[in-house]
Amino acid sequence: MKNTLEGKVAVVTGGASGIGLAIAKTFTENGASVIITDLQQENLDKAVAVIGKDGIGIVANVSKLKDMEAVYQQVMAKFGKLDTVVANAGLGDHGPLGTITEEQYDRTFNTNVKGVLFTVQPAVPLMKPGGTIIIIGSTGSVNPPRGMSIYGGSKAAVRNFIRSWVQDTKGTGIRFNVLSPGAIDTESLRNALEKAHGRDQVEAGVKSMGADTPAGRIGTTDEIGQVALFLASEASSFITGVEIFADGGLTAI
Repeated sequence: MKNTLEGKVAVVTGGASGIGLAIAKTFTENGASVIITDLQQENLDKAVAVIGKDGIGIVANVSKLKDMEAVYQQVMAKFGKLDTVVANAGLGDHGPLGTITEEQYDRTFNTNVKGVLFTVQPAVPLMKPGGTIIIIGSTGSVNPPRGMSIYGGSKAAVRNFIRSWVQDTKGTGIRFNVLSPGAIDTESLRNALEKAHGRDQVEAGVKSMGADTPAGRIGTTDEIGQVALFLASEASSFITGVEIFADGGLTAI
């Protein structure tokens, strides 16, 4: 699928690390110019060094509409068009029922739900037929583990966004899809395992998480990047309004 995004312009939020960075790198490797957003310029600079000459980093908070409007203004000023948006920025703040605080709820929904809305809404008027919007969801939208109700709820909310948005934008030729990873081998996952169980138990923890899937392992960020590439390309031209689970078969059992 080389050069399937040749000449395209894409915005990837939360693109300085993990899945977002892998998607941005996959896009540039296949011909796109990519603008990534994140909260810290230092992290963006490091990510752009990885992405290469076709990457640009812009500091923005996805939960702030004015921030995202400013991002798109810069994109249009430089490139004159916008072909793909990946709403990847997100976070998890967990706790079982009875312990959830107002701060946890606000932080999660501001980023994972309001942030998706404010990433997508100002982008749509700038896009032409054939444009693609990909929202990064989670298996937590259908199967949240214990203690992850606010995270799972936030991901279920953006799935319902898509159900409505494909109707709101009927006739525009813009496609909307949700890409929901399962457990993915990222630095943040390994840091969480180290914090919970100690550094010497990280590899065992990664292996244990994968053992519950039909694939027998967790996924890689590059694998999620390839699914995003498919959804952003003409290869998926008749796919819209769906949630694709890239989870090693976890949600199938």
